Amino acid sequence: MGIYLSTPKTEKFSEDGENDRVRYGLSSMQGWRAAMEDAHAAYPDLDESTSFFGVYDGHGGKVVAKFCAKYLHQQVLKHEAYATGDIGASVHRAFFRMDEMMRGQRGWRELAILGDKIDKFTGMIEGLIWSPKGGEGIDQDDDWAIEEGPHSDFSGPTSGSTACVAILRNNQLVVANAGDSRCVISRKGQAYNLSRDHKPDLEAEKERILKAGGFIHAGRVNGSLNLSRAIGDMEFKKNKLLPAEKQTVSANPDINTVELCDYDDFLVLACDGIWDCMSSQMLVDFIHEQLRSETKLSVICERILDRCLAPSTATGEGCDNMTMILVQFKKSIKSASPAELQSSHSKSVDIKSKPEGGQEKAVAAIGGATKSST
Repeated sequence: MGIYLSTPKTEKFSEDGENDRVRYGLSSMQGWRAAMEDAHAAYPDLDESTSFFGVYDGHGGKVVAKFCAKYLHQQVLKHEAYATGDIGASVHRAFFRMDEMMRGQRGWRELAILGDKIDKFTGMIEGLIWSPKGGEGIDQDDDWAIEEGPHSDFSGPTSGSTACVAILRNNQLVVANAGDSRCVISRKGQAYNLSRDHKPDLEAEKERILKAGGFIHAGRVNGSLNLSRAIGDMEFKKNKLLPAEKQTVSANPDINTVELCDYDDFLVLACDGIWDCMSSQMLVDFIHEQLRSETKLSVICERILDRCLAPSTATGEGCDNMTMILVQFKKSIKSASPAELQSSHSKSVDIKSKPEGGQEKAVAAIGGATKSST
């Protein structure tokens, strides 16, 4: 449940931006929670043709979410697959890379700097003492130079974070998700989930958890964690006989690739603090209604946060941290004749997901029968 304040913190961090492809607005609010553990990333110009947006919902602390917000998009850029145009492969690797980077002396120091004041000071001091000097190592993010020090055996954080990111390049949209944050697209006013909430009671998740030696109690992994995939949470990733994607809790993201078309209105990325209070279709309907009179997207996000905020902590619903990014597509997608558009639309209706086995399967169909009702 977490610790609640006597009165909610309703101050918001909000931001707007745009380029020739998209315009976006975002807002985040601590709400009733005793601490703000959400983080986000918004880079409309990740490179000259690519935009990156991500939400990270931390649990057990804020540092893993903040670490992902700082480094995950950088790792997407640095993977060799990115240069060849394989965004799915690069973002897939970036999720696992977060766990790797948070281990050892360097990982401990980076997390300490992102933490509270005492940890931050300690991390900075250890950085001065233990970080590689000159020719001892290349201390660049590309190489994530190994550091020796008092925390060299650090196995990684016990806290964790969801990660749900959307990467747009030309007409291609790639969505990667681990956890229960969610990405939704509005196509002709209809909501379609581009991610799947990873909960322990899903059959595939349950099977992996049990095979890794874990158990599920009261809908929680080992009676503790109420989601089945996350970055961090190293206490659930200790089975040395299994690869990272087979651990009790895995950072393995579902990857969905969608071809955008003229029917697409906007994209929403949000943490479960929003989805606990509004279904995907309810949120899409509310945004369409707001767009009739409001042009500033961050204001729409702020209104949604206020709408979701509970009047009290009696039920727990509407009491979580809340973060939301709204991305509106500028209509620069090449127009086609009605016949061409219908043909193109029919070819791009399937949203593909990469399950744990690596094979692709359809999890939803834009324009088909599996529209969002959740």
